[in-house]
Amino acid sequence: MDVREFVRPKINPNIPQISPGDTIRLSLKTLEGDKERLQHFQGVVIGMRKGVDGGSFTVRRVSHGIGVERTFPFQSPSVQNVEVVRHGQVRRAKLYYMRRLSAKQARLKERREKAIEQAVPQEEAQPSE
Repeated sequence: MDVREFVRPKINPNIPQISPGDTIRLSLKTLEGDKERLQHFQGVVIGMRKGVDGGSFTVRRVSHGIGVERTFPFQSPSVQNVEVVRHGQVRRAKLYYMRRLSAKQARLKERREKAIEQAVPQEEAQPSE
């Protein structure tokens, strides 16, 4: 028997298709005492992990000269919204080398629209009238 038969992860529908190198803006639900608010976190996806439990993705940003990384599960109910700001062109699945780069060296080229359109099937790319 396989564990997947017993455990079916409920993937959060608010998380779109993302890949390493993408710059994303997350909206997280934060509880402070009895109040609830949205906290935003914007950074580059440096790694993704897929697994039986649904997997997770790691986002890195530099705040006041200090690198901050946060890992979010794909099934997390605290993630309210994920917006892809830009698609980065990368050649690796894990971008851990970004940790030792600074400023201009850490910038990624943007993926061309033509490459993105090829990844999306034609039926989804053009809206039906």
